[in-house]
Amino acid sequence: MDNLLGEFLGTLFLVLLGDAVVANVILNKTKGNNSGWIVITAGWFIAVMVGVFVCISAGAPQGDINPAVTFGKWIVFGTYTAGEALATMAAQLIGAFVGAIIVWLAYYQHFDDTEDQGAILGTFSTGPAIRSPLWNSMTEIIGTIVLLVGVGAIFGIASGDLGPAAGLGPFLVGALVWGIGLSLGGPTGYAINPARDLGPRIAHAILPIKGKGGSDWGYSWIPVIMPLIGGLIGAFIWSVVF
Repeated sequence: MDNLLGEFLGTLFLVLLGDAVVANVILNKTKGNNSGWIVITAGWFIAVMVGVFVCISAGAPQGDINPAVTFGKWIVFGTYTAGEALATMAAQLIGAFVGAIIVWLAYYQHFDDTEDQGAILGTFSTGPAIRSPLWNSMTEIIGTIVLLVGVGAIFGIASGDLGPAAGLGPFLVGALVWGIGLSLGGPTGYAINPARDLGPRIAHAILPIKGKGGSDWGYSWIPVIMPLIGGLIGAFIWSVVF
């Protein structure tokens, strides 16, 4: 039960801080309006770091906060039973949903003052810069492979004699995600996490936001399915290399 609470809270903080920095940059009349991509990626770095720390501190030692990570560990390593993996991924999805609702409450007036439907949806979930299912899928798979292999390297080193203290792990994972955002985030907004995209997209669909437009369900399968595939491939590479 502690594992589920930790994954719920960790993913909640991940999305709360991550989606909130997007809101600060792209919604109207915020202090950070138009401050740019660097601010967004830096905010997500901190969101990941805090999310992992909260997750572990609340009783989930794996600190996944990402169904793609959980899925890869389940299939490749057998870290979870099927029931444990599905329950963990459900907790992550619910945490992401709740985190997105809190962002809406924090930025309520700014959502109300924003007429750009793309900006409203972009606060909650990712979308492609150039819409192409094949190449958008490729980007998400590559980004998630980099995430899984990078996490494997970080914690493989952290457990060895030459590595940093294990407590630096969440900080380093956050830095890894920052690097992925800066390098590979341009085409799709680097979901690399099914819960991070789907939970807030569901929140967007049901929240009473004025003039919000559609939730782009036609694209939504890419940031959900492709990170799972990337997570599986990345975990396999992790198992071979580390």
